[in-house]
Amino acid sequence: MLVLDVDGTLLNSEKQISKRTHATLRKAQQMGVKIVLASGRPTYGLKPIAESIELKNYDGYFLSYNGGQIFKCQKGHNELFFEKRIDPELIPFLEEKAKEYGFDIFTYHLDFIVTNNPDNTHIRHESEINNMRLIKTDNFAESIDFWPCKCVLVSENEKALVDLEEHWKKRLSGSLDVIRSEPHFLEFVPPFIDKANTLAILLEKLQVKPKEIIVIGDGVRDFSMIQMAGLGIAMGNAQDSVKACADTITLSNDEDGVAVAVEKAFLAEIPPSKIPLEQLNASSRHALMGNLGIQYTYVDEERIEATMPVDERTRQPFGVLHGGATLALAETLAGLGSLFLCQPDEIAVGMQVSGNHISSAHEGDTVRAVGTIVHKGRSSHVWNVDVFTSTGKLISTVRVINSILKKR
Repeated sequence: MLVLDVDGTLLNSEKQISKRTHATLRKAQQMGVKIVLASGRPTYGLKPIAESIELKNYDGYFLSYNGGQIFKCQKGHNELFFEKRIDPELIPFLEEKAKEYGFDIFTYHLDFIVTNNPDNTHIRHESEINNMRLIKTDNFAESIDFWPCKCVLVSENEKALVDLEEHWKKRLSGSLDVIRSEPHFLEFVPPFIDKANTLAILLEKLQVKPKEIIVIGDGVRDFSMIQMAGLGIAMGNAQDSVKACADTITLSNDEDGVAVAVEKAFLAEIPPSKIPLEQLNASSRHALMGNLGIQYTYVDEERIEATMPVDERTRQPFGVLHGGATLALAETLAGLGSLFLCQPDEIAVGMQVSGNHISSAHEGDTVRAVGTIVHKGRSSHVWNVDVFTSTGKLISTVRVINSILKKR
């Protein structure tokens, strides 16, 4: 399992995921790595990021609100695994203190942010990065007719926030936890809610041991997660205190630090023969091979085998195997084979496929494809794929050429 912080870790300074990181995380998931995003972002702002790295196709998870909620990503909808919210009866106290000290205040709900000051630069930025609407209210507590996951006080006076953090930690102990998450933010969350505590709940549900996870982060909110992991990795741009507690340090978020760490920790260490076939098949069920009913049956670095049914998905109208489905089967085998043969910083892209159809397979049969590599070069791989009927009759032989590129 790979646990990733988002801002300052997965995202670069432009709040984007680089192409190299995208490709690396996709490959890791295809090889059976389960990904968990752990962020202080609200659920609404985190969902698009989870979708962009295809967590729903690989049953990944995300922790939002610094652990206030856990969701399992699935096609169609995300399943709520856990949540803990603030009792609305505590909101009037927070509003009173905001007014007393001249702070602004806001909270999240659904796709909007409720605040007393939508013109505040930091609150406006929060709405922009999460694509959430801003709703102004002059009576904050009266407007909160829901149970928030967290409330935030905002001030340009950092010293005041630092001084009040310790005071309110003691005063609100048992009712709310208080965390200074950003220089200008003082967060109020339910008791015992932080990334590590909520991650521990998820691990227990999934029966995963902390020593079996890798955590990558950059901020103080990631500190306890990094310490609990079997391998804790700090970003190159992380605070010094976070680097001091990590097992190792990767490059910064503007230098593909996540991709480099994942390539070293996972992709360079997992030989294809060690990946269970059921895991490979499950990871591809949402891709074309899943739609065609293709199933891997044997995998090593020199040879890939798979089966495909001749049915309504793969036959021609008059009941024999479609040539296009045969080519898709061949490219599926060659693509996986090159994926395994690539170095961690490389990707394989299909460049050419040429098929000779010798005979036919009829509806109701299941064909078997055997792919073997005939050339492994630095810039290209050449695969030969033979396709047989269930009785061993050769029906097609296909040559697939994959181009090998460096990730960028």
